[in-house]
Amino acid sequence: MKVILLQDIKALGKKGELVEASDGYARNYLLPKKLAKEANAQAMNEYKNAENSKNFKLATAKAQAESQKKTLEGKKFVMTAKAGQGGRLFGSITAKQIAEEIKKQYNIPVDKRKVVLERDIKEFGTYSAEVKLFTGISAKIDVQVSEQK
Repeated sequence: MKVILLQDIKALGKKGELVEASDGYARNYLLPKKLAKEANAQAMNEYKNAENSKNFKLATAKAQAESQKKTLEGKKFVMTAKAGQGGRLFGSITAKQIAEEIKKQYNIPVDKRKVVLERDIKEFGTYSAEVKLFTGISAKIDVQVSEQK
């Protein structure tokens, strides 16, 4: 019997998937406990609509990430910081600060966990970083750190 899962079931599949379950298992366990619903015409139509909606949202998010990549790729962000002797910074420039600077300059919201630095920024200079925008889509940016006047 074909059923659409309403919750994740360990041996069967994830929520929203269309799966084949034995008749007895479906009728005696899955359906009474509301873990799944029978894949009749109406349920199949809802399932297809949900799949189309999910695919559309994914395609839209990917297209948006591509345009954001074109905007950010190769850009240089100038950050200022206080420093002590020898050009060493008090503290460091963090991924959070870089994400805030991207948001401020280009109005592109970036999660701080998606900014990948090659190493900690603790001195003046130019550093490269990678901003992960979507699965498989990332932009390379430069971060220039100069002294705060």
